[in-house]
Amino acid sequence: MNTLKADKPSCFKQIPVSATFFECNVTVPGQPFAHFFEHTIGSDHATIALRADWQKQLLRCHKELGTRYVRFHGILSDDMGTLVDEIDQLVYSFFNADQVFDYLVSIGMRPFVELSFMPLCLSSGDTIVFHYKGNVTPPRDYQLWANLVSKLAAHWVNRYGIDEVSQWFFEVWNEPNLSAFWTGSQADYFKLYQYSATAIKAVNPLLQVGGPATANNGWIEDFLNFCEESKTPVDFISTHHYPTDAFGQPGDDTITQLSKSRRSVLQEEARQVKREARAKPVYYTEWCTSSNPFDELHDLPYAAAFIIKTVMEANGLVEGYSYWTFSDIFEENYFNSIPFHGGFGLLTIYGTPKPSYRAYQLLHALGTEIFPVSGQHETVDVWIVRKGGSIQVLITNWALPLHDIKTEIVGIRLTGCADLSAGYMERIDETHANSYRAWQDMGSPGSLSGQQVAQLDAISEIKQEPIYFCLDQGTLSLTVDVPPQGVVCITLMQNG
Repeated sequence: MNTLKADKPSCFKQIPVSATFFECNVTVPGQPFAHFFEHTIGSDHATIALRADWQKQLLRCHKELGTRYVRFHGILSDDMGTLVDEIDQLVYSFFNADQVFDYLVSIGMRPFVELSFMPLCLSSGDTIVFHYKGNVTPPRDYQLWANLVSKLAAHWVNRYGIDEVSQWFFEVWNEPNLSAFWTGSQADYFKLYQYSATAIKAVNPLLQVGGPATANNGWIEDFLNFCEESKTPVDFISTHHYPTDAFGQPGDDTITQLSKSRRSVLQEEARQVKREARAKPVYYTEWCTSSNPFDELHDLPYAAAFIIKTVMEANGLVEGYSYWTFSDIFEENYFNSIPFHGGFGLLTIYGTPKPSYRAYQLLHALGTEIFPVSGQHETVDVWIVRKGGSIQVLITNWALPLHDIKTEIVGIRLTGCADLSAGYMERIDETHANSYRAWQDMGSPGSLSGQQVAQLDAISEIKQEPIYFCLDQGTLSLTVDVPPQGVVCITLMQNG
């Protein structure tokens, strides 16, 4: 930590005339800043959750990022053995699912239960998705599906108690508006939801159920119209979005798709969904830097800046915002063993934090009162947050791929800061907290020794650096350079 106090003449000589200034009065009441981004994190599919390394990484996210729920596909798929046909008899087996949920409860976490995919013995067809062959057809008998949902919910209430399970979320299916995930119609999905929700509420009306779990913010008004007309219970709205949705042309690569997107498009979409949700809680159960499971941007500081900007802009619009995913222990296409391969995860398969993980660490450390900020720039955004007696200044310099961006000098003026006299800053950018670059500097090895893993973990850490500022009659002024796709978090404190 370091502090600079100076009289007025020498103080303001230090402020570059080229700086873009953002201003804030921290004496006025702020607005609540709920840590909605800590509610849920995404993962691959249920059997992966039986792995010890997956569990170790999730525990780290819970401890260091404050993550409270985890969501994954396939709790009903045949590889979990939840329901199978043995000699023309339906055999229910919840042991594997219990192993996963037992672990979550033991570490103080909970499941955001996605009811998918279709057990083969209930399926109406053989269409599958992903390497693990999740069946995506409607049930051949909706009552048999309802029986499965009912038995599962009742089993978990009996095992964990209603006080616990009433705090879980039951989400029906995954992205039924995409043919890759649902071969039925919209009406078929609504029927599936109705049977599921009715079965869950029959177990106990305190259990929470929702949908439509759609891609690209879809079907929400139609879904709520159906639920109201059919008197089907719905406790929350869930949907997904990615910045690559509906941008570009068929065949475009991810960079081209993103280049045709817009700044703050996810905020625009979340605001629209909040309007459509009719005052029901909104949970985005998937979002990410892109929808490409092998995208270098996931591993770069670009992702950290994008995450912080997107999360901060979603404040007040959603109750949960589940990043897809927390780990590269993931096998939708196949299991990639290269340490950095552009996977969705915040952590690599070796558990190395990417810049994106460190972004969530900065977010987790923020306070819970946010102030209005004046100032505008094409690539720079600034947020001011109070945490106890400290003021936190969060800055991103972010642009979409192929858009202009350069290092910017950002100026901050805070009024009402007479009691602040010390501070430090933390960075994420090309040369700070960048494990991907460190791996490249190692020669991009295809596998890592324990020593290399430890080195990458250490390099990925966020370091505290001195911050110098001027304080004149209660107004605090400072400037900081923020490189392209960079993040700076400044913490200003009282002495002692």
